[in-house]
Amino acid sequence: MTHTTPHPDRVHLDNGGRARWHPLARRAFLQALDDGWADPRRLHAEGRRAAALLDGAREAVAAVLGARTEEVRFAHSHTAALHSAVLAAAAGRRRAGGDVVVSAVERAAVLHAAHDAAAAHGGRRVDVPVERTGRVDAGAMTEAVAAPGVALAALQHANGEVGTLQPVEDVHAATARAGVPLLVDAGASLGHVELGPAWDLVAADPADWGAPGGVGVVAARGRVRLVPRGPEDPEPWAPGGVSVPAAFAAAVGLQAVVADREAEDARRRALVDRVRATVATVPDVEVVGDPDARLPHVATFSFLYVDGEALLSELDRAGVAVGSGSACTASTLEPSHVLAAMGVLTHGNVRIALDRSTTEHDVERLLAVLPGAVERVRDALGVRGL
Repeated sequence: MTHTTPHPDRVHLDNGGRARWHPLARRAFLQALDDGWADPRRLHAEGRRAAALLDGAREAVAAVLGARTEEVRFAHSHTAALHSAVLAAAAGRRRAGGDVVVSAVERAAVLHAAHDAAAAHGGRRVDVPVERTGRVDAGAMTEAVAAPGVALAALQHANGEVGTLQPVEDVHAATARAGVPLLVDAGASLGHVELGPAWDLVAADPADWGAPGGVGVVAARGRVRLVPRGPEDPEPWAPGGVSVPAAFAAAVGLQAVVADREAEDARRRALVDRVRATVATVPDVEVVGDPDARLPHVATFSFLYVDGEALLSELDRAGVAVGSGSACTASTLEPSHVLAAMGVLTHGNVRIALDRSTTEHDVERLLAVLPGAVERVRDALGVRGL
């Protein structure tokens, strides 16, 4: 068995969905370990103290979302929040129909839940296509939600794989006219860009903004009828309850990143612009996603004649950690459904997501080693110079 020696100056640029903890989130988590360890459902002083922390966390998240405190709940994860929101909202509207309308680039958790929810109520999942930038066809989605028998529509606020912002306001106006609730997946955007009020249900991922994993956020406007699926539990969004320290840290972290979001937006957007412009000079590359209407911290590009897994491994050996939506990554043997729906290269893909600790030096390290890594992978495949 061989062991690789860690690079002495590693750069981590794979922060989408799992960013380094914000210092204030870490401090809040440690505080809540001391003050919020008890069961918040108990009536003794320790339980009441934990319940106060949990209620305070819900209130803080609600303030950022523009919601009422009672509309906000915590789930066991972002994926669990999405599953529960889709299933409960579709069940609540089962008399209206069983169809669930989604964009073709929703994350797998939404697509799978939409399929199950539609099947449970005799409907179908309706996939709406996207443009080459990854933006959903708003006209096609408007037409889809206006059809009879639609129980629910789902649209991400932004695509975490390519960074493209979606026309959520236009789609929400269409769903409102049709009387169909809209679930907005803000898992890649909350804390990075302004969400706005165009949603009926929303789910978000604290780990993406620099808070603990193992907790998710879900909110539903009071007007949305929900019928939770699964065995009865006092807390249907998180059976058995959630970690109070994780929820408290999530709320504190969200407040912290929103406080300096404007400055961080400008700083990280400038770094991503530098990456996109420089990578575009590498031979046979496609820089994907909308160049302007996008998240400030995400960049994605795909290389022709390059194996994605080999490229990520080559960059890792050079001390640079990145993500990918390509085939043959550790998580899947299938090409990214997002890239495929966009009609762009699905192999040789690199995705970077900058967090608040990413520096200009980190980005320059990536740009310095990337061309050589691409050349070495192409050489190994015998395709250089084609």
